[in-house]
Parts: sequence; structure tokens; C-alpha cells
Amino acid sequence: MSKIEDDIKLDFSDVLIKPQHSSLNSRKDVVLDTIYQMRYSKQIWTGIPIIISNMDTTGTFKMFLEASKHNIITCIHKHYSLDEWENFKNSNEINWEYLCISAGSSMTDLNKNIELLSKCPQIKMICIDIANGYSQHFIDIIKQYRLTFPQITIMAGNVVTPEITEQLILAGADIIKIGIGSGSVCTTRKKT
Repeated sequence: MSKIEDDIKLDFSDVLIKPQHSSLNSRKDVVLDTIYQMRYSKQIWTGIPIIISNMDTTGTFKMFLEASKHNIITCIHKHYSLDEWENFKNSNEINWEYLCISAGSSMTDLNKNIELLSKCPQIKMICIDIANGYSQHFIDIIKQYRLTFPQITIMAGNVVTPEITEQLILAGADIIKIGIGSGSVCTTRKKT
């Protein structure tokens, strides 16, 4: 049963990351690389925990080539054809640690990714991305991806509550995308 929550909700414009005292002498001394071991894929990933979004204006091959130089993941948008992937793979030196393919929640997307991974078995991450991840269908497709790709790191979202986050993790997601809100294409919440 749904319930209406009327308490205050915050977004990124309402939040300040509070600075604290540091023993470092310079910003050059800061190390941003972090090591993660994924729950299901068991992959160990090292890099800067920033992810370039899978929007068609940011999740591009060109963006990946630049971001990967800095140990940052790019979620490549799902609109590239298999031929474009083949051409990209054959004409570039690719650091697969920082490349993530994207998918929606349809069986068409799953089948395309099965074919893409047969052509590019070096791919280590898939981002299953929908605007609002609060459906049983989404949980079921995460389970299907986990069964189909047990060795692949699965990122799933977008959600904002602990309850659905737990369900997606139990369904097989290694990484959860948090945040539902305004974007260039999708607006699910408006400020009043």
C-alpha cells in the first residue's frame, strides 16, 4: 500500500559537503582512486568513483576515450549499433576497466547485449538504466541479466529509497544508481 510522505525532501542543490581539517599539504597529495570488490561478479575495480552518465550526449565513445585516461567509468549510451561498436573496438586501444555498456529493461536490449558481449567479451560492466526503477519488471530483468551474465558487474537504477535498493541488490545488482529527478529528457519531480 502506498503512503504519502509529506516530510522535507532534499536534492543536490540543498546539500553542502562540509569541509574538514586535513593533514595534506596540497591538493596534489589527494588520491581519489578507490578499490571495490563487486558482490556478485567478484570483479575488483580500481579507479575514481565517478561515472559519466549514459545519456547520448555524454556517454559517447569520445568521452570514454578521455575519461578512461583518468580512471573514470563511462556508461556508453545504448544507441550505438553493433557495427559502430565493432568499428570502435577495431580502431581504438580500449581500457575495458572503465567502459560500461547501457541497456533499458526490454528483452530487445538484453538480446542486443548478448550479441554485443559475444563480439566484445572484454566488456566487464552493464548499466541497466530506467528513469524510475520501482517496478517488478525491473527487478525481474536484473535477475535475468544476472543469470545471463554472472561474471559481469551490473549497475541498476534509478531509485531513491533503501527498500528498492535492497531489492535490486538481492536481484543481482552490484552497483545501484541513486537519484530520480530532473534531467535533460526526463523530469519526474518538479520543485514548487
